[in-house]
Amino acid sequence: MPEFFLYFILLFDRGKKKHEQKTWVKTKGFNENFDGVVLAYEFNILDKNAKILIGIHPFFGVRLKAKLLLFSPKPDMLLEGKVVKLSQGSIHLIVLGFSSATIIDEDIREEFLFKTKHEEEVFISKFHKRHVIKIGNMLRFLVKSFDEEILHISGSLVPPHTGSIWWLDRHSKEVSQPDRGNKSREAEEETILQANGTVGGTEVFSINNDHKIKKSKRKRIREES
Repeated sequence: MPEFFLYFILLFDRGKKKHEQKTWVKTKGFNENFDGVVLAYEFNILDKNAKILIGIHPFFGVRLKAKLLLFSPKPDMLLEGKVVKLSQGSIHLIVLGFSSATIIDEDIREEFLFKTKHEEEVFISKFHKRHVIKIGNMLRFLVKSFDEEILHISGSLVPPHTGSIWWLDRHSKEVSQPDRGNKSREAEEETILQANGTVGGTEVFSINNDHKIKKSKRKRIREES
């Protein structure tokens, strides 16, 4: 089990004869034991007895059980960050206030065009004019890699479900169902096909094959004669 160092401070107010206990944990930097950065925690002390830690007086150790909230980006994860800088070849973001992220030109899908609008550099979708990426926007992107030493993320905007969170949240149906028009046409064709069939379910003719329809008509004429 990895070691979890929790530090205590007892603040004593002599005037009020009360003391206050404060706790904190080292959360800066990537922790190899936990494979991530500790963002938050809660704990329960298991033992009432404490053990003096030799060599690091005045600290002492106790056994405890802790729940940790970790920041541990992995490839193909979706993350959200705030855009802090734009250029024609890259988008720069800050994630959770301490981790930086960069999306380079080859990882920005061709849908987005770099423009200067009202003296402001932006990326605008050529399919959806209101899908704009600019400084200050919150962006949803895909993780490509994560540098644990400098807490830097390489991201991607290639998948269709990435981009401006403001736009994605308002057009989630369009993103999740890009072929909605095709499905409607398929349903319409299916209705026509069923209308061309006879009740009782003998043959259903394909509207895309006139030869078969004509051949079937000649067959019915011979049967009626």
